[in-house]
Amino acid sequence: MGLARLLLVGFVLLALGSRALVCGNAELEALMEIKASLDPENKVLTSWTSNGDPCGGSFDGVACNEHQKVATISLQGKRLSGKVPPAVAQLKCLSGLYLHYNSLTGEIPREISSLTELTDLYLDVNNLTGSIPSEIGSMASLEVLQLCCNQLNGTIPLQIKSLKKLSVLALQHNNFSGEIIGLANLQSLKSLDLAFNRFSGTFPVEIAKIPQLQTLDVQNNSLSGFVPPALKNLGERFNYQNNPGLCGSGFHSLRNCNNFGQNLIPKTADVKKHCNQSHCSEPSKLPQAALVAGIVSVTVTLVGAGLITFYRYRRGKQKIGSTADASDGRLSTDQSKDLYSRSASPLVCLEYSSGWDPLDDGRCGNGLSLQAPRYTLEEVESATQYFSEVNLLGRSTFSSVYKGILRDGTLVAIRSINVTSCKSEEVDFVNGLNLVTSLRHENLIRLRGVCCSKGRGECFLAYDFAPKGTLSQYLDLEDGSIQVLDWSTRVSIIKGIAEGIGYLHNGEGSKPAVVHQNISVEKILIDQQLNPLIMDSGLPKLLADDVIYSALKTSAAMGYMAPEYITTGRFTEKSDVFAFGVIIFQILSGKRLLSSSMRSAAECCSFENFIDSNLKGNFTEPEAAILGKIALRCTSELPDNRPTIFRVIEELNDWSVKRQ
Repeated sequence: MGLARLLLVGFVLLALGSRALVCGNAELEALMEIKASLDPENKVLTSWTSNGDPCGGSFDGVACNEHQKVATISLQGKRLSGKVPPAVAQLKCLSGLYLHYNSLTGEIPREISSLTELTDLYLDVNNLTGSIPSEIGSMASLEVLQLCCNQLNGTIPLQIKSLKKLSVLALQHNNFSGEIIGLANLQSLKSLDLAFNRFSGTFPVEIAKIPQLQTLDVQNNSLSGFVPPALKNLGERFNYQNNPGLCGSGFHSLRNCNNFGQNLIPKTADVKKHCNQSHCSEPSKLPQAALVAGIVSVTVTLVGAGLITFYRYRRGKQKIGSTADASDGRLSTDQSKDLYSRSASPLVCLEYSSGWDPLDDGRCGNGLSLQAPRYTLEEVESATQYFSEVNLLGRSTFSSVYKGILRDGTLVAIRSINVTSCKSEEVDFVNGLNLVTSLRHENLIRLRGVCCSKGRGECFLAYDFAPKGTLSQYLDLEDGSIQVLDWSTRVSIIKGIAEGIGYLHNGEGSKPAVVHQNISVEKILIDQQLNPLIMDSGLPKLLADDVIYSALKTSAAMGYMAPEYITTGRFTEKSDVFAFGVIIFQILSGKRLLSSSMRSAAECCSFENFIDSNLKGNFTEPEAAILGKIALRCTSELPDNRPTIFRVIEELNDWSVKRQ
């Protein structure tokens, strides 16, 4: 019996081993079919060989899960010129397919719908034709569907309403037509982009009821009907321009609607009411209207084509896909496991140039652990549309800041810093990064995550996005292009900045006291509720000394530099207080540049000479007097004569209590 059992166990093990081998061979065969279709001339996927191991790290852009099954294929920006093959459906464990920014042609294969574990499908910025397969409704796990900037046509299949987990749907810059029905069923949607197509019919008001919707773009279509007022909550993230049939109340550039029940009609639609029965001019206007409509249609088409061409030009010029090197397109086995467990996005090795790799496996050479959440390069590139100039928010001598949208629809500001501008010592850099990550306060902008790329030689810091811009935009207002901050808002902003500085200066628990070093109105962001958010806190801990000194030139020129820095060369908490005093004067006066006469006016409470005239006298004089005195003390020549930020906060809070 013992021998029989041994033979039976051996037979079972042999059978299981053979089954695993067959399964492995099946995926290898599928990958070779995919290679032949995507790269028919074998110019790009040369690392994919019939005798290789897809899960061994040798297949460029391929990562496997913990069960040694292909989990993601990440081939964005590889200049692939083939077609998406049906063979991709044989990779049953595929969770991410990233083929965007290539030159792929042909249709989306219907067989792709059998990938029931796929969460991310990126086919945008290619030359795909045909329609969206109706079978897509069976892809129950799909969270992101990126199909923009192709030549796709047809209607949105009704089956798409079955995608209950879909959070991002991007169909812009195609030739889709028909009505946009069924989308309101997608209750997990955070970002919906249908711009620059030929959609028509009534705008579905139910879209406004999608609970998590953050971005909606339907511009440049032929939609009509009523736009619900609830969509005003999206602010600038709702784009509806160039849909002549749309109407609504309170939307800039949208005409008002007549009250004809739920299906409201634009007032301008009732032309017969003003038409003389014997001399009706309506027929004579029809050819003219048709001509205008034709011109608009051609213009929109040309603009759309130009944008697509621009995207592709940028892709080639910027060498899109820094993943071209095989070392940048692979993950270690441990990283692959982590990737699969999070069902996350694509594979890109996060590392610096030789000799310095602070983000390798999240640990550093001296055993330091990186606390910051990590993004992949693909996520950063996709969020910023490959660092498109359209998304550029600002640029300095050492960094650029881009507006971005993460795969879940979250708006972020992504700062790119060249590796040559960062601290050269790995320990210093990681300690600085951990410090920045640990700073959490309602008046500080929050760091969401980081990414470092060997291929680009850059480090990326992703912060929460502040939709109202910087505080400097609200100064020196003359043309009425931006709102004037009322008095109570200005007082609230001053208090918020003080609270943020107080948090930095307070070394509690494991958090050390932090001196900002470079506070200015350019470093104060304004959120949707007009609250102030201090940015760049702790940033000097990441930057090389020469970069810091260079950045201080602007600060000194604008008057934020405390006098003692010139003689001591040191920043202290009192130097932050000096800069804060300057900011108080700027907020009260509404001007960037201050003068000695303004200080004199504050000393003698001559309000007309230092309070912003745009307020038209709508301010509280006792409060203005107190704030003026605080600003004067904070900007005293001698640091010992300046109050601590904690004393300033006490005074502001005491005045608030007395006023109540």
